Amino acid sequence: MTLRSAEEGKEYIIKEIETEDEELDAFLFSLGCYSGEPITVISHLKGGCVVSIKDGRYTIDKNLADAILVG
Repeated sequence: MTLRSAEEGKEYIIKEIETEDEELDAFLFSLGCYSGEPITVISHLKGGCVVSIKDGRYTIDKNLADAILVG
């Protein structure tokens, strides 16, 4: 399941991030967004969603939300 289809308020574990962009991978890693980390969708927006990773909240667009696989 992708992050975009995840239920709001439920904690998931990141399984994989499917991007071809190494800079984007490095940026996500710096936020704490990598395989094995818990992530929670706070709310879904028209253009993406708000997520909680570690102690931070971030808004990510729908394309990135589709690239993050959770389980």
